Amino acid sequence: MLILRRKKNESILIGDNIRITVVESASDGVRLAIDAPKQISILREELSIAEQENKNATSPHPNAITGLQDSLKHIAFRKNKPSESAPQNDNKSDSESSDATSK
Repeated sequence: MLILRRKKNESILIGDNIRITVVESASDGVRLAIDAPKQISILREELSIAEQENKNATSPHPNAITGLQDSLKHIAFRKNKPSESAPQNDNKSDSESSDATSK
């Protein structure tokens, strides 16, 4: 990283076609003028970070999609699987079965 000190109306040249000029310097910040070709994107860093975070938020991680698919398959499997814990019905009431055991 190159660190330079510039005063008002002084410039920095980057390559042959980019010029950064200090327009104003105050205690709360510096105003810069950037002269560059139109095809070069110039964006404040915090906006670039926010843009990347928005892109990441709208495109989920592949593992998240796979995990969701697995969960949905598991739920569908449980729904279609016959219940093993359902009580067996042998067509006798509780009183009939207790009468049979007491005799």
